[in-house]
Formats: sequence, structure tokens, C-alpha cells
Amino acid sequence: MIRLDSRQPLPEAMRGAIVALGNFDGFHAGHQAVVGEALAWARAEGRPCIVATFDPHPVAVFAPDAKPFRLTTLSQREELFTAFGADAMLVFHFTRAFADTTAQDWVQDVLARQIGAAGVVTGIDFTFGKNRQGDIATLATLGETVGLRARAVPPVEDESGTISSSRVRDALHAADPVSATRLLTRPFTIRGQVQHGDKLGRTIGFPTANLALGDYLRPAYGIYAITGRLPDGRVVKGAANIGIRPHFDPPKELLEPHFFDFSGDLYGQEIDIAFHAFLRGEAKFDSMDALVAQIGRDCDEARRVLEGV
Repeated sequence: MIRLDSRQPLPEAMRGAIVALGNFDGFHAGHQAVVGEALAWARAEGRPCIVATFDPHPVAVFAPDAKPFRLTTLSQREELFTAFGADAMLVFHFTRAFADTTAQDWVQDVLARQIGAAGVVTGIDFTFGKNRQGDIATLATLGETVGLRARAVPPVEDESGTISSSRVRDALHAADPVSATRLLTRPFTIRGQVQHGDKLGRTIGFPTANLALGDYLRPAYGIYAITGRLPDGRVVKGAANIGIRPHFDPPKELLEPHFFDFSGDLYGQEIDIAFHAFLRGEAKFDSMDALVAQIGRDCDEARRVLEGV
């Protein structure tokens, strides 16, 4: 897998590719169907498969004050696309000027001339170009003039309707990581660098690795059963608090995983925290002893929940 920047010339070997086009934040089951179609098409014709995504997300450009909503970072998407079998990830640098590109210029100048795509696969409801004037019919019609073929993949549905990033976000906001896992086909995962904290956890027997939340969507605040992937590839089990720690003053928003049966220095290192089950909401306790006792119960429950993980 190689990462390509749309502002730079594409390698000649990547021209003539089949391109899966979308934002793909979260890379849930519906996104996987689009990329799967592009990959099968590319392999059938002996072409490379490129997954194209946007960074920053258009919402971040048009609504910069919006609450954090990201499900995946660019690096996480790159890893997911790689594991799925794509040959390259193409990043479109999204700006207001980029958003003003007409649908015709999108097809003729960007997809055909700049990228040299032989085919493009999108979701059936994908729109593009200034004021979202282009859709799959536009893409097919304009594509015919430049030898660019187009395919649209219908939504992937379950018993509750169309699988979408919005449904994943709703599940996480509702403290339902199990449903989010089903929609994503893997647990929702926050990646971050371990930072120094106030080190209160180690004084009460539950040391934590503190992570800032950055642009990630905030799941419902509370205690979760989690797994962590460490820099050396090890996967460890644990329990984590995500929220503002109401028992302590001043409040500070953090993700604080405690790993079972682990000792080591993770400061400054990047780790992944995967959310498996919600245990309880955040709470303020009458005493430190009460808090410590509850943390012990939380860890016991997390161990039980994670037995089969």
C-alpha cells in the first residue's frame, strides 16, 4: 500500500486504476462493499485498486465549530484499506476551493486527466462537485466522454436499515459499542499518544495510560471494557474511563485505560484502545475508598466481559 496525495502527480504505475471514491470514515460494512466492488473489478482487469478519501473531512471545513465526530484517523484508514487489499490510498486535500470544483471538472480534469482512472466505484447515494451537483448518473454520463466507466454499489442493510457512519456515531453516543462493532465489523478504536498525567491511578493501585481524544467522536462518557494494542503488537485487556473524571477537580477530558497484569513505560508511545462493552456511566463518589472499591468491581466485570476476546 502506498499513500498518494492528489496535489502531487500520480506514479505512472497507478494510472488506469479502478478507484473507490468516498469519505470512508469508519470504513464500516457499507464502505467495505464499495471498496470490495472496486477491488474485484480491478483484479478482474489486472488493474491497481485505489481507495480515495478526503482529508480534512468536508464537515470540518464547512462547520469548523462542529463537535468532534471522526471515527478514524487518516492513518487508521490507510491500515484498514491495506488490510482489505487495496494497492494505494489517494488523499484529496479538501478545501473550500476544492469544494467549488464543478462536477464536469471533477470527472474530466480530476478523475480522468489527473488520476487517469479507468473506472470509479461509489455508493449509490454519493454526490460530488460544487453544490453536490454530481451523482452517479452524472458520473456515468460525463465519464463516457473521457473513457471513464462508473459503477454504484447499493446500501448494505441490516434489520434496522442502512448501515452508515451516522448509525455508528449514534450507537457510540448511546453507550452501545456492541452495535458499533457490528456495523464497523470491528470495535471502535481510538489511537493516541500516551501522555503524562497526575499519576493518581498508580497511587490507588490502578495505573492508567492517559490519552487525549483529539478529533475523535466522544462515545458516551463512562467505564468500558477495552483492549489495547501496544507499540510492540501485543494486545492487552483492561478497563477504561472516558470522560471528565467527576470525582477529581478540576474536570479534565481524557481516555484513561488501565491494563490488567501489565507493567511498563508507555509514555510518548502511540497505542490503540478498542471499545468492547459499556460497563457504567461516570459518577462522583463520597470517598476515595468508595471510588477504589468501584474501580475494583469495574475491572472484575471487564475481565468477565472480555473472557472470549
